Amino acid sequence: MSDALEPDTSFAGVPDGFDRLWTPHRMAYVTGERPSTHAGDGCPFCAAPGRDDAEGLIVQRGVHCYVVMNLFPYNPGHVLVCPYRHVSLYVDLTDEETTEFTDLTKTAIRALNESSGPQGFNIGMNQGEVAGAGVAAHLHQHIVPRWGGDMNFLPVVGQTKALPVLLEDARRRLAEAWPVQ
Repeated sequence: MSDALEPDTSFAGVPDGFDRLWTPHRMAYVTGERPSTHAGDGCPFCAAPGRDDAEGLIVQRGVHCYVVMNLFPYNPGHVLVCPYRHVSLYVDLTDEETTEFTDLTKTAIRALNESSGPQGFNIGMNQGEVAGAGVAAHLHQHIVPRWGGDMNFLPVVGQTKALPVLLEDARRRLAEAWPVQ
């Protein structure tokens, strides 16, 4: 084989032995671009219910709240429970919203157990930017399925998360496992 057919890699420097897992969709998160704090189209949690379920990544809709896949998941099946109403604090939910918020959380856990068999869950809310809320203006609760060994060197060393399931596939599997109401 002649040298003319070999690719010119001199511009790239010496290979370092690392494989690269490219995740350009995460740049919005990395660069700190934040969704709007105002209700309406600028808020992703106000916008999602206006789309069809597959496009909006919605798993289940209730009367006061809904369940949506996290666009930046920690693990496959990472969902958020959100009220339709644009409120930032848990204490601002009405009694009806609080009841449905809790019921959807419990049902999401059951459906995740059915669809993917996790060994545990992280469940929680970050209220306010200083508490780590990515979208502080619209309340949402995280439900993160966990498996033994789901944390490895990639997030620790490479600040990269390898997810073995596409969001669309995780949403479909979870929606199919959701109990009929």
